Amino acid sequence: MPKTLFKVDLTKPMDQQELPGHNRWHPDIPAVVSVNPGDVFRIECKDWTDGQIKNDDSSDDIRDVDLTVVHVLSGPIWVNGAEPGDILVVDLLDIGALQGDEWGFTGIFDQKNGGGFLTDHFPNPAKAIWDFQGIYTSSRHIPGVRFAGITHPGLIGCAPSHELLATWNQREAELVRTAPDRRTYGAGLSGDQPVLAALPNPQNAILGTLPKSEYERVAAEAARTVPPREHGGNCDIKNLSRGTRIYFPVYVEGAKLSMGDIHFSQGDGEISFCGAIEMSGYIDLHVDIIKGGVEKYGMTNPIFKPGPVEPRYSEYLVFEGISVDEFTGKQYYMDVHIAYRRACLNAIEYLKKFGYTGEQAYLLLSCAPVEGRISGIVDIPNACATLAIPTEIFDKNILPV
Repeated sequence: MPKTLFKVDLTKPMDQQELPGHNRWHPDIPAVVSVNPGDVFRIECKDWTDGQIKNDDSSDDIRDVDLTVVHVLSGPIWVNGAEPGDILVVDLLDIGALQGDEWGFTGIFDQKNGGGFLTDHFPNPAKAIWDFQGIYTSSRHIPGVRFAGITHPGLIGCAPSHELLATWNQREAELVRTAPDRRTYGAGLSGDQPVLAALPNPQNAILGTLPKSEYERVAAEAARTVPPREHGGNCDIKNLSRGTRIYFPVYVEGAKLSMGDIHFSQGDGEISFCGAIEMSGYIDLHVDIIKGGVEKYGMTNPIFKPGPVEPRYSEYLVFEGISVDEFTGKQYYMDVHIAYRRACLNAIEYLKKFGYTGEQAYLLLSCAPVEGRISGIVDIPNACATLAIPTEIFDKNILPV
């Protein structure tokens, strides 16, 4: 087994760990461990909420989750020899649950606390607990379903430079100013309107081993971990599983790699927002460096080569959606967001005919290994999106007969 360089105690919050991680992005957050190119090592991670969600039948913890805490990350990891302009090569060798903590959760956030992709249809909180048995999982809250997970880190990336951080904060602040009535992420919503961006927020910022004298400045500048950006970050790509090789652009000396938000399984889109099967766990990694690789390969965002180890389902039921608003009937031009929403809603309505509640179906489509596609993007005025559900995950036939 690889040497564990970052350990977590699940009974303690991240800021009280022997090696504290962080929950913001900033180049001045110090690295806590260092590795050499070619090293193989293990990193342990808490779940993204820092242990706020419990293994019980109440959704009150989903309703009350404090989003200023998220996402708690393990790292930063200093890679000796990495310099700005290099590519950091990261191999995901193995990913799994921590011993004694073989369970996870999927949630629908309250509309007043983040909501989700379908928050206008499902404004209230809900939760499903999943128990792991090897590579398989099942839930007492969504009966009749069992599937193999595609375990992956929802969030992994290198630290931004000061220049890149300033670019993030500027462009996201400009977006927020287009709708000033909307509040910041984790502080509720204005009416039923979703927030536009999660701007820097010092509340509950965890900044690793940063000296206290620097805390106020860095906490005020540091970017939230909510979205994906040029460095990687919270991409929530289900195919970043075992055997995957990821190529990250390096922006600071040492690269300062961090990771967390491990998912036992997820569908394309993670539509309920807290929509994967969230878990604590470990990741075994191998790292290397391609000197000057960013310019050589014209890289702006990370590139990855999926691994060969994931469940392969052969039979699917596919639902289509087009870019027509489900409330007003308004035609939108090639809007893939609306088209995918309609595909998801069509699938949920269908599953309700087989005894599932809308909330159960929504949770399932968010965390099961469904395949989402932009299937048509040229046939004006309708974009066509599809959602494919593997039929083998059900213990009964769900095909039309």
